[in-house]
Amino acid sequence: MATLSIHFDPAVLARLVSASGDDTIHVTLALGGGDAPAQAASVVPYGPLAGLMRAGLLKPDAVLTFHQRRANRSGRAVVTADGQLIVDGHSSPFPSPSKAAEAVTGNVINGWTLWHTSDGSTLDQLRQKLDAQ
Repeated sequence: MATLSIHFDPAVLARLVSASGDDTIHVTLALGGGDAPAQAASVVPYGPLAGLMRAGLLKPDAVLTFHQRRANRSGRAVVTADGQLIVDGHSSPFPSPSKAAEAVTGNVINGWTLWHTSDGSTLDQLRQKLDAQ
């Protein structure tokens, strides 16, 4: 029978230890050969968020949130290295901010103005900053 060996980088273990109960940790497993852990291939962002990511305005693993007081609804998403959004409560990533927002709200909505970064900026504000550069 084959043996399964899983190696975690110390940074991953440190992140798991420091995570709170509300954090979502995403781990990717890949096939490797030999005794050394496989090196992860670099991921190139694509889609609507790619420009922001290439410019360094949005980073992988960034947490985006929103809160709609009137609807008493909030959402949380994590940016993947390839530029998609993983929304809490959904197993598949979403290719655009608006599709991710629609998954939470149940309505067609502009995700560029809805999602906020940790510093309070909307994705639309980041896009405007990129256009000004």
